[in-house]
Amino acid sequence: MIYLDHSATTPVHPQVLAAMLPYLTEHYGNAGSAHRFGRDTKAAVEQAREQVAALLGTDARAIHFTSGGTESNYLALSAWARMGAAQGKRKIVISAVEHPAVRDNGEALAQQYGMECVALPVDVDGVVNPESLLPHLADAALVSVMMANNETGVVQPIKTMGLMCREAGVPFHTDAVQAMGKVPVNLETLPVDALSLSAHKIQGPKGIGVLYLRRGTRMETLPQGGGQERGVRPGTENVAGIVGLGAACALAQEQDWSKVGLLREQLQEGLLAFSPEAQVNGLGAERLPGVLNVAFPGYEGVTLVQALDAQGIAVSAGAACHSGVNQPSHVLLAMGQDHESALSGIRFSLGPGTTAEEIEATLAAVRQIVEH
Repeated sequence: MIYLDHSATTPVHPQVLAAMLPYLTEHYGNAGSAHRFGRDTKAAVEQAREQVAALLGTDARAIHFTSGGTESNYLALSAWARMGAAQGKRKIVISAVEHPAVRDNGEALAQQYGMECVALPVDVDGVVNPESLLPHLADAALVSVMMANNETGVVQPIKTMGLMCREAGVPFHTDAVQAMGKVPVNLETLPVDALSLSAHKIQGPKGIGVLYLRRGTRMETLPQGGGQERGVRPGTENVAGIVGLGAACALAQEQDWSKVGLLREQLQEGLLAFSPEAQVNGLGAERLPGVLNVAFPGYEGVTLVQALDAQGIAVSAGAACHSGVNQPSHVLLAMGQDHESALSGIRFSLGPGTTAEEIEATLAAVRQIVEH
């Protein structure tokens, strides 16, 4: 098998698994307990918090553990939507290419609080023009724009939009689930108030993530419980998952993604060489080094994904398949593509373990499928 779907999830790195195992066996104490069993696991949780903070360039006290990116996104959006509604704000502002964890929750919260969910448009490469944010800032309860897109890998101008929100006094959140560990982030200088990430995108375990909150940021979350994570996300800590996340963040600081970027270019050039009509989505924008979204006119992405799977190569369709009905990608539609083109995109997402031999084998398989 050749695995080129790292944007969906990544394999757990052996070093991460080794760090986790003791906290699934002999170190099983509740981190909230006062005895030695609890103190040992509490120390491991705080060490992981420091490791996450080091990757993000911030204070460990700003790191709050959650069950993953989706929960982190919801905690930020729901708290600020409720606070904004109490202040008479009328808009929740997102981008047109957000992950459903932001898009669907933004729309639901807007309906719940009698607001409008505004989706900022993107250009043909999938990039938001920060100027489009200006008309909405006066009425915005919050703004949430992803750092990098999960389908195309396109990186958004987060710093510019964050500065605009800060000047207007509007809370700004970014979903950084796809970007973390692949692009440099320093939250001491990046003007975001909240940020979400997930361990399983950076060779960590599933079911654990982070909500970063800038120190001094007002946020009253709905869940109540034992007061863990400074009340932002109460509940008994997933110690093994937290330790795995910390180890994955430490590992991410050591990895060089320039090699992955070169392999992405090798794949891109190879595909365009034998299929000149193929379209690289987001080609004119800054993209994550390991993500390549390509449309082959006349072919459905899902069909190509299935054909590659039959040859032992795992990639992903840009479109989602719900209940047997193939739906066009909302990201590609937002980029101005028609229904047929938005159905034809497939995503290759590479990881640190991807090899040049795997890229060559993938090129040969795609060529055979497209030609025959």
